[in-house]
Amino acid sequence: MRRLGLLSMLSILTVSAFTGPPCGAQETAEAAAPGPMDMFIAYSRGQLQAQGFERRVAETGGEDLVWWQKGEGPSLVLVHGVSDQAGTWFLVAGGLAADHRVLLVDLPGHGESGPAKGPLAMDRIADGFEAWLATHAAPPSGQPPVLVGNSMGAWVVLLAALRSPDHVSRVVAVNGGGLHADTGDLDLLPKTREEARRLMAALRDPASPPTLDAVLDDLVRRVPTGQVSRMFEAEGSMEALLLDDRLGQIDTPVDVLWGASDRYLGRAYAERLAEGLPNARLTFLETCGHLPQAECPKSFTEGLRAVLAQDPPSTPNEPPTKETPP
Repeated sequence: MRRLGLLSMLSILTVSAFTGPPCGAQETAEAAAPGPMDMFIAYSRGQLQAQGFERRVAETGGEDLVWWQKGEGPSLVLVHGVSDQAGTWFLVAGGLAADHRVLLVDLPGHGESGPAKGPLAMDRIADGFEAWLATHAAPPSGQPPVLVGNSMGAWVVLLAALRSPDHVSRVVAVNGGGLHADTGDLDLLPKTREEARRLMAALRDPASPPTLDAVLDDLVRRVPTGQVSRMFEAEGSMEALLLDDRLGQIDTPVDVLWGASDRYLGRAYAERLAEGLPNARLTFLETCGHLPQAECPKSFTEGLRAVLAQDPPSTPNEPPTKETPP
């Protein structure tokens, strides 16, 4: 099945990282019999707490918005993708917080941030994030934060750089970016285990362990009430926010940090994104897929630190570099 826009923003369950639940409190039946995704979500968020991250809540647009925060130094805001939640970063966040002020946000309609039900328009997600960014993410002093977004989160942070540039110093777009994408017959709303298996395989390096059948079945079970379905219910808002024709208006420096084994989007998407931005640099993470922070956290952390240690990109079309894990 071919879909545009949101197709390029997927973050879903893998054997090494699990996506967020339908937002907020689970349905009674789910709470009574949690599936593997529910259990890993609780585990990932428990790991943030165990690492010393503080859970915070603020009202944004009439709904609670939840984030986790730890550390001092330059500010990093890490933004997950569709159907994911702040816990997706638990394998990398603690190390980054050793010398950064790290903020891990649950986007509106995801994790513990409202709204918990109903259509979930992309503009509601982007507006809610930008309102939170302006009010709660600014450091006590110094430069505005660096925004790091994975999958749909990359779309969200690029929109923030376009619309609220004073609140963003740099962007790191990780396997996403708000462009139209043709992903062939891969379906974001898999109806069977085999459809889910093919989708998951495209998101991961071929050498990574396959996704367990129980996880695939849980993914299929969640489809009707998950964020992807909710966003398609409000699909009209997505097309208006796509960035294909507006990349040239983003003056903020952008590092495109790309898991090269992502066969869902592919290298051509990363190259198109970098070529369309005025100030961009493209770095490939070899043997990493669509969620490198979960599939290859060591390589992701090293790649992120490497690009942030360089001067911000100031010219388009810098030759892509490779970060090959040891």
